[in-house]
Amino acid sequence: MPGFWNAGLGLFVEAEHLVSGSSEKKHLQSCISQAREQLTEVQNESQNTTSTENGSNRRFLFEGHLTVDPEPEQPAWLELSSQGDPANVNTTEGARSVLEELVARLDDIIPEMLDDGPAAPRAPPASKQVVANLPVITVTDEFLMKLVADAECAICREVLVVDDKMQELPCKHMFHPPCLKPWLDEHNSCPICRHELLTDDHHYENWKEREKEAEEERKGAANAVREGEYMYV
Repeated sequence: MPGFWNAGLGLFVEAEHLVSGSSEKKHLQSCISQAREQLTEVQNESQNTTSTENGSNRRFLFEGHLTVDPEPEQPAWLELSSQGDPANVNTTEGARSVLEELVARLDDIIPEMLDDGPAAPRAPPASKQVVANLPVITVTDEFLMKLVADAECAICREVLVVDDKMQELPCKHMFHPPCLKPWLDEHNSCPICRHELLTDDHHYENWKEREKEAEEERKGAANAVREGEYMYV
């Protein structure tokens, strides 16, 4: 249970930064308060249990009966729910419901959180060596028969004909070499699917590798939250 509310508190705080409506912010602030109260209550219960196990000076009427210590104060959320105001009934359940909804929407929330991070560096042109080694295919009748009717180069939009030279990218998309060269002189990706080629910029390649590792960690964290394996931070 502490892990559930720890994870929920983090999600509530992040979500509060993302929403703009005053009513949404107020509702999330209420959920944040509830999560903090729950964590405080669990912590107090843990401390009381530890004190009991360590033989604290608690007095018993006799074995099997309740203690005669003063009754602990009710948590604030329980006091509110007992005052008869329908708006305050099941506040904890409401916070839990919002938390479960946020967990279900992690795929939407996490990208929005990531958008607030540092901007990605501008992609440099594709490596000249990689471009030079791209295969060039000569269009034949047999080749055209495998394509859709009126297949064309996606850059110049001219229909392919026999004996055309087509340069093939690793993603299998093909273009006329004179059409593709100006694009790869400024970009490192396929004009259609954005599949990236290697570049000659070592700093950019190192950044891509770090981002790939970070993305795997983010996916692992998101999966852990979905499966209930909450992490303490």
